[in-house]
Amino acid sequence: MGSVTATQMAEQGAEAVILTDIDEDRCAAAAHRVETAGARALVRACDLRVASEVESLMSIVRKEFGRLDVLHNNAGVLDTQFTDQTRVDNIPEEVWDRVFDVNVKAVWLCTKYAAALLRASGRGAIVNAASVSGLVAFPTEPAYCASKAAVIQLTRNTALDLAPDGTRCNCYCPQSTDTPMLNPYWKSGEDRTSLEFELVRSHLVPRLGHSEDIARLVCFLASDDAAFINGASITIDGGSLAWRGLRDV
Repeated sequence: MGSVTATQMAEQGAEAVILTDIDEDRCAAAAHRVETAGARALVRACDLRVASEVESLMSIVRKEFGRLDVLHNNAGVLDTQFTDQTRVDNIPEEVWDRVFDVNVKAVWLCTKYAAALLRASGRGAIVNAASVSGLVAFPTEPAYCASKAAVIQLTRNTALDLAPDGTRCNCYCPQSTDTPMLNPYWKSGEDRTSLEFELVRSHLVPRLGHSEDIARLVCFLASDDAAFINGASITIDGGSLAWRGLRDV
């Protein structure tokens, strides 16, 4: 989602896009697409759980570009990436902490250290990646669900606190979307068609979400077209939460 969004922002006129990941190499392909779309791409490795690294990242942004108009917080991890003990009564404490560090603390740290740059912009916008998992419960995701609920509430508090600075903050809540997060699911050994059907049975739009779907929403929320939207959590879930039923076909 982050890679595609970065490219779309460049295509929609961003002068520069800063891409960061704990593994800098993961940003290389996205940076190339950003530059092909006509924007400058800057890649920096950063562990978003570490305050000093995030502060250093924002210092680099200030030095290289002098301003920041949009912050897209979209780093995220799932419980199942680290353990097969995913009930609320047996999930390891270190897994719980790691999920919250990446999904919540990193959002707060990036917001904390980007706030001054966004304030100086005069039209700063923060867009956070939440999830429908922050609105309803799912099996194997106790930490993920709780962390995404926290992101939704953090979004509201950020909107409240930064409104006097002219900075808006909103979040989006996707349902099943075809990203690398689903790779372990596809590798389970079962038929992919059957697996995909189970994922989208609750979608009124009968398909997986695409990263392009999410990117268009992020770019809108970051734009001046969304100037009157603040503190909102927008579901982008194929209609799943409209009914929470399951289709047979």
